Amino acid sequence: MENISVLEQVTKSNYKPSPDAVVTVLLEAEQTAKKTKVRYSFEQLIGNWQLRFITGTKKTRQKAGIALGAGRYIPEWVAKIQIAYSAQPVAEGAENRGIGRVKNSVKVGAIELTLSGPTKFLPNNILAFDFTQITVKLLGKTVYQGYIRGGESREAEFFTQSVGKQAFFTYFLVEDGMIAARGRGGGLALWRKV
Repeated sequence: MENISVLEQVTKSNYKPSPDAVVTVLLEAEQTAKKTKVRYSFEQLIGNWQLRFITGTKKTRQKAGIALGAGRYIPEWVAKIQIAYSAQPVAEGAENRGIGRVKNSVKVGAIELTLSGPTKFLPNNILAFDFTQITVKLLGKTVYQGYIRGGESREAEFFTQSVGKQAFFTYFLVEDGMIAARGRGGGLALWRKV
């Protein structure tokens, strides 16, 4: 895809094309992925990814007014937002089938908040997840860590639930240095490899 260079600029440099241009290229990449029926694997997502660009849904944009617009860059000086995927060890001889863990971290100043939980990756590029645990750090030291909102029981039931009842991302672009997905709520997101 020739317009992929726009997304590379967003993920590899400080140059920031207009949000409208980024949204256009993301939508083109999503349509291309649907037409070509490209299939990714969970292994391609393993690693740490920094959130660079997001859009809201039309409903969210209407609530936010012009403050959000069609899309926005994540200002690095405000917060560092990362998502990390890791494979979950499986018993010898068992098939992994995209089962792993997710950690979503937000760091603002001296405070870091991390939500984590189980993931499962489906053949149609959907990664379902649930945030069942929280860790709060202050100046790099853990001040709280534990399950949230019945997380222990939700984690135990996660793999038997249908994806329709779970949060998920549908990945439509997975490259060496960037990934892009549409969330369950309809928004788009672009991350760069850390």
